[in-house]
Amino acid sequence: MNLDHAIAAHAEWKIKLRTAIETGETLDTASIGADNCCELGRWLHGDARRLLGTRPAYQESLDRHADFHREAGRVADVINRRQPDQAAPCWKAAAPMRWPPAPLVWL
Repeated sequence: MNLDHAIAAHAEWKIKLRTAIETGETLDTASIGADNCCELGRWLHGDARRLLGTRPAYQESLDRHADFHREAGRVADVINRRQPDQAAPCWKAAAPMRWPPAPLVWL
């Protein structure tokens, strides 16, 4: 797993969500909201758990990654309901979407 690529992919989600707010694009909320569908999530739930699962930074990274996807899925749901007035503030207020989380870098 390439951590730089994984971080970039998550940063791109913020752009995709902002674009969808502006264009009204329909998003796949189930896969966006799932923390085990992306390359990083598969790694965190697989090899990283086996290799690093006892480290506190691992659990915090896993939790922050899940928070990121939960918030992104929530924003995507608001976008899909065609509520742009609610989607933009929701996206801006998504504090857990700060990326990357510091513990991930410590792994």
